[in-house]
Amino acid sequence: MDKNDIEERLNELGIVIPDMQLPIANYVPAKKTGNLVFTAGQVCSIGDKVIKGKLGKEIDIETGKEAARMCVINCLAAVKKLAGSLNAVKEIIAVHGLINCVPEFTSQAEVMNGASDFMVQVFGEQGQHTRTAVGVASLPFNFSASIYIVVELYE
Repeated sequence: MDKNDIEERLNELGIVIPDMQLPIANYVPAKKTGNLVFTAGQVCSIGDKVIKGKLGKEIDIETGKEAARMCVINCLAAVKKLAGSLNAVKEIIAVHGLINCVPEFTSQAEVMNGASDFMVQVFGEQGQHTRTAVGVASLPFNFSASIYIVVELYE
């Protein structure tokens, strides 16, 4: 496998990138400027699987990691729709996460490892990125996480 063939890598890992989710409000799922693509915040909902609730209350850390992984899969779906293929991604620049949690919850960084570990698993060294992990009092529709990313495309 060509190390830059991300689509083949996903196939080998048994990971299916779903169709891009349609926006639930007045925004676009991804926007390109120059060689950068910025996604809107994507939530933890793929097909019939949805993770809702607060970390530290209804949701544990492992489920939170799964929610973060689902969010970045949806981010990649938005990038793929815009770029035509994930093979167009040169590197992952940033991954920013909002974690729906109780005020006492302090493991947002651990939850975000679900997203970060996935990016490195799929993209290798080009998947290493800057990151933000922030706890919030609530998210739309009580989703457990919302993540947005910035990627650089090949010229």
